[in-house]
Amino acid sequence: MKRMLFNATQAEELRVAIVDGQKLIDLDIESASKEQRKSNIYKSVITRVEPSLEACFVEYGTDRHGFLPFKEIGKQYLKGGRRDSEDGDGEGGRGRIQDQLREGMELIVQVDKDERGNKGAALTTYISLAGRYLVLMPNNPRGGGVSRRVEGEDRNELRDAINGLEVPMGMSVIARTAGIGRTTEELQWDMNYLLQLWHAVEDAAKLQTGAFLIYQESSLVIRAIRDYFHPDIGELLIDTEAIYEQAQQFMSHVMPGNVNRVKLYKDDVPLFSRFQIEHQIETAYARTVPLPAGGAIVIDHTEALVSVDVNSARATKGTDIEATAFDTNLEAADEIARQLRLRDLGGLIVIDFIDMESTKNQREVEIRLKDALKYDRARVQLGKISRFGLMELSRQRLRPALAESAYIPCPRCHGIGHIRGTESSALHILRILQEEAMKENTAQVVAQVPVDVGTFLLNEKRNEVMSIETRFKVNVLLVPNRHLETPDYKIQRLRHDDLNQSEPLPASFNMVEQPQETDIAEQMKEDAKEPRQEAVVKGITPSQPAPIPAEPEPKSAMPLPVAAVAPASVSWLDVILGWFRRKPALPAPAPRAEKPREGRDQRRDARDNRDHRGGDRDRNRGQDRRDGRRDERRGEGRTEGRSESRNEGRSDNRDNRRGGER
Repeated sequence: MKRMLFNATQAEELRVAIVDGQKLIDLDIESASKEQRKSNIYKSVITRVEPSLEACFVEYGTDRHGFLPFKEIGKQYLKGGRRDSEDGDGEGGRGRIQDQLREGMELIVQVDKDERGNKGAALTTYISLAGRYLVLMPNNPRGGGVSRRVEGEDRNELRDAINGLEVPMGMSVIARTAGIGRTTEELQWDMNYLLQLWHAVEDAAKLQTGAFLIYQESSLVIRAIRDYFHPDIGELLIDTEAIYEQAQQFMSHVMPGNVNRVKLYKDDVPLFSRFQIEHQIETAYARTVPLPAGGAIVIDHTEALVSVDVNSARATKGTDIEATAFDTNLEAADEIARQLRLRDLGGLIVIDFIDMESTKNQREVEIRLKDALKYDRARVQLGKISRFGLMELSRQRLRPALAESAYIPCPRCHGIGHIRGTESSALHILRILQEEAMKENTAQVVAQVPVDVGTFLLNEKRNEVMSIETRFKVNVLLVPNRHLETPDYKIQRLRHDDLNQSEPLPASFNMVEQPQETDIAEQMKEDAKEPRQEAVVKGITPSQPAPIPAEPEPKSAMPLPVAAVAPASVSWLDVILGWFRRKPALPAPAPRAEKPREGRDQRRDARDNRDHRGGDRDRNRGQDRRDGRRDERRGEGRTEGRSESRNEGRSDNRDNRRGGER
């Protein structure tokens, strides 16, 4: 059974995991020190228009300005936007950005991509509000449809259900995968709630000027239930009271039929340890991930892409090298798809599979990876394995990667992962000293170097240092600094005028300087302590309770057994005796329908004029009725319409049979 686990015992982190038995399927971690702004809605002000980039930079209430491309600006903010929208597409008539936008304009924007590294947030004016079953786009009339993940008959059914919704003019909706099997009433309820939310956003934007936060995306608890919950999940286990109440309240508003699945976990054993997924979560932080048969995958992050290398390592169970490579690649395909979900790796990803000579094996590995990625919520575009054994794929970035929120750049290597050795650093510094000494009017060169580098220069390279002093007639002062580590150093060049006008230099051991570098970890803690913006629109609840879906018993199936059982309750003896009780049986069908009886009288008059043809038709009808009663005795179900027509024609059939007996 699949379960959704919520772990919030530590205030710094909220973790949500989806497990199938004891296997970790998906993971989401929200850190209190890093604020996620994706899908938040802000009132923004344009600060700079850049025609060369066809974009503008806007202030939206944070330290760093956001990036807003011209194509992401709706027509309602452009000059003549309404006229263009009425005339047609209007894309070609948008004009130049400097003519359409100006500094100081106020826009309602939504964060499309959160800040990453040195890049600011990417913004858009095309708002999208995500609900349980639908995504409402209130200012994009051409963006509707069905989620790409829905295929086959489900896609057609969802499209028909959307067509039955009352979507206001100028808006559109997208059906999510959770909307499969939902009635139009449930979808309409979800859309009404999103419309209510959008009207609140519009009203809040008019309250004040300037940049401020209008609406903040829901917390991780609500997002996880809204996006990840599906009928296959049997339980939602939560280990803290506050999160439990929050989840139960949301479920009661949106999915009242599933409130009983939300349960509070009170055992002494930690929740994640009970399902043995703590060690599986640690693999999401590791660079090397082992495979069951002994192989391994190595995941490295670069500026342009994420590289995944597949190694056979200790995998030696194959009959030959091709079988070993094929089996290892199949295991790697499953694990890579899982690691992409756990780490939420986005952008361009290149996988270096073990070389396989068989084209058939390459195709099977591609199919295996494609099947493993079917359960991924992100949109993934796959390529083919090239002749070099590389496979390229692109994955949608749903949220910041796990490494971005949990890792900090190494203060020594600055995120490179490698540093220069002592000898290489010493030789590099020696060459820099020579360049500084060659400059005109140089009196002294002071070098702050790490202790091991200074030791190497003063001993192994003492003659070279003395040669620089002799040739260029300068004083070289080496200061071993215990606060520095390779490859860091500092070189200062002093002129003759600087030495003559300044006070005498202190002793060399007093010249040790402590580098003034900001501690990244401390800076992140200070940023977390800063007061965050409060959203103007919050606490919006649906105006009406969610419609409870009907039971799986279809309504049309209820009358079927009644229609079938009613004639079956009459025994065969009653049927035979009914032939001799004609008069008492006639009034029975009379109150059911008087008009059909009038019709029978007219038909009898018509049969008098068409004796031969009418007699044959009556005999055929009588035979059909007798066959129908035999089917009734066998217990076959009939519809109400057929039962009524059989009762109406019963008296005529009796007349025909009696005439035949006489």
